[in-house]
Amino acid sequence: MTVLETERLSLRRLTEDDAAFILELVNDPDWLRFIGDRGVRSLDDARAYILNGPAASYARHGFGLYLVELRDGRAPVGMCGLLKRDWLDDVDVGFAFLPRFRGMGLAHEAARATLDYGTGALGLGRIAAIVSPENQGSIRLLEKLGMRFLRMALPPGGEQEVCVYAT
Repeated sequence: MTVLETERLSLRRLTEDDAAFILELVNDPDWLRFIGDRGVRSLDDARAYILNGPAASYARHGFGLYLVELRDGRAPVGMCGLLKRDWLDDVDVGFAFLPRFRGMGLAHEAARATLDYGTGALGLGRIAAIVSPENQGSIRLLEKLGMRFLRMALPPGGEQEVCVYAT
């Protein structure tokens, strides 16, 4: 189900059919370094990740992480969407893209559309983002989107604090 479209991108709900893409994305070295190891090692693990993460969020909140694909050819390039974490007051925007699709402005395009969707269609007041302090590329993107640093926070069960940004 398509949720958003931009000039170059389509954002749609993830399905179990996207397991191969998820397996590749969540095992990318930058994902592992900046987001963390989700223990996804097989297509079955990837299907479970989709069902227990994004699909569960769609059912519970009406939103979640979406597959980002090129409108021309429908190649999957990344993931972007909104998350409601129990330990954050605000809904937050999250994104991750395969290395070969970085540096093209796609993450900015997807995140901008997602923020606009959150504040417009969903009526969210403020949207947050969390990011590893070492992830300078994502920090630059958040700042380009108009988000500002609020504080450091330690996620439950986490070992490293993250930066919390918000609109």
